[in-house]
Amino acid sequence: MIVRTTVKSIQDIMRQDVGVDGDAQRISQLTWLFFLKIIDDQDQELELTKEGYRSPIPERFQWRAWAANPEGLTGQPMLDFVNNALFPALKDLQLTGKAGDRRRVVRDVFQDAYNYMKSGQLLRQVVNKINQIDFNNLDERRHFGEFYEQLLNDLQSAGNAGEYYTPRAVTAFMVDRIDPHPGEALFDPACGTGGFLTCAIRHMQAHYVHTPKQREAMQGGLRGVEKKQLPHMLCVTNMLLHGIEDPSFVEHKNTLARPLISWGKDERVDIVLTNPPFGGREEDGIENHFPTFRTKETADLFLALIVRLLKRGGRAAVVLPDGTLFGEGVKTRLKEHLMEECNLHTIVRLPNSVFKPYASIGTNLLFFEKGTPTQDIWFYEHNVPKGQKAYSMTKPIRLEYFQDCIDWWGGTAREGRTPTPQAWRVTAEEVKARGYNLDFKNPYSLAEDRGDPETLLADLAQAEGEAAGLRDQLKAILAEALLR
Repeated sequence: MIVRTTVKSIQDIMRQDVGVDGDAQRISQLTWLFFLKIIDDQDQELELTKEGYRSPIPERFQWRAWAANPEGLTGQPMLDFVNNALFPALKDLQLTGKAGDRRRVVRDVFQDAYNYMKSGQLLRQVVNKINQIDFNNLDERRHFGEFYEQLLNDLQSAGNAGEYYTPRAVTAFMVDRIDPHPGEALFDPACGTGGFLTCAIRHMQAHYVHTPKQREAMQGGLRGVEKKQLPHMLCVTNMLLHGIEDPSFVEHKNTLARPLISWGKDERVDIVLTNPPFGGREEDGIENHFPTFRTKETADLFLALIVRLLKRGGRAAVVLPDGTLFGEGVKTRLKEHLMEECNLHTIVRLPNSVFKPYASIGTNLLFFEKGTPTQDIWFYEHNVPKGQKAYSMTKPIRLEYFQDCIDWWGGTAREGRTPTPQAWRVTAEEVKARGYNLDFKNPYSLAEDRGDPETLLADLAQAEGEAAGLRDQLKAILAEALLR
């Protein structure tokens, strides 16, 4: 694939630059460069198809003006232009205040971006390689989109940056079960690199988007928020790759920074799809925004927010760790609140290896709808395919591995569900009796037969006696050898 080869050669050039240190910096550098090329290609198309359209980027700083000429700026003049002119100008773009202002998208992307490269010659080589990709060519854009997905996957090896990536099989399964439609308000409050948003776009395009009006309705319903700069930049670029003209609905801020009570009815949404960061701790003071559920545990705060943000009849699919299921204290109050406000109808339990290598804890997919309290919860245990011990980077989870669960699901109405070796049902009363501990194990899994306890103890005593006898023999042999 030409695109894959081109990007690989770009990465090889960057490895020669002393200023780019590690995968995370390399991906960050690649992304702002790709962003400028992608938005410039998109601008040129819009200038031809939309009367009166003007690029959000001032003419001097448009990609075509400073980067497109292979014999243009290089060396120190290139570095001076990028560091002292381009970045300051894009960070300080003046907004028009009009709806759909793409200037805000550009400004937000560059707000915390940084040029890591120290060699203007190498930067020129990178720019020239990027110029080989035409993002208005549908075939090239499709190939680049596939490679971009791999680029996001590569974040798994970029230290903590791996927290931004959810396996695409998991996002695709969750989106398929939620089944978003154009016009529905769909929100990811911790959107990372945009996995749920892009999966939702692809799902709606494949099933429901057939006219420009439907596409407009789809785009108008999307919303995401990301706290960290790198995944936000990756997400916005991801939206452009998927043909979204105005990705300003992806905001760069902390969703939890607002008091829970301040989210009004006009901000309620039809759908929440998200994998909130878990294991993390919020900064001091954030917990005061959630007086009923005062905690610094990020996943807990997001769960409280999601319940509030859903409209009556709204539906959600959320990735949460095992700790949420069996946790006590604030977690108990949260689960009680969730089951009172929502119908927690399904929990899909995933094996520990799904999120390897950057997390090796059990995770769960919680599906719920707001408006009626929980009566029964169906659990479904997802197992690693036969012949495979665990998921890994070389053998990741795939969407087809969820097919058994999809077949069992029972369609939109979830009708005809029956217990199977992987599926079982518990009542709300059972959950309450356990103090809202949702960590129900599969009752159909045969416990490993470890033998009769008394026999095992007798065998252990015999083994210990034999070991003691062997030690005495060894001591005697050593003592005899020393006397010689």
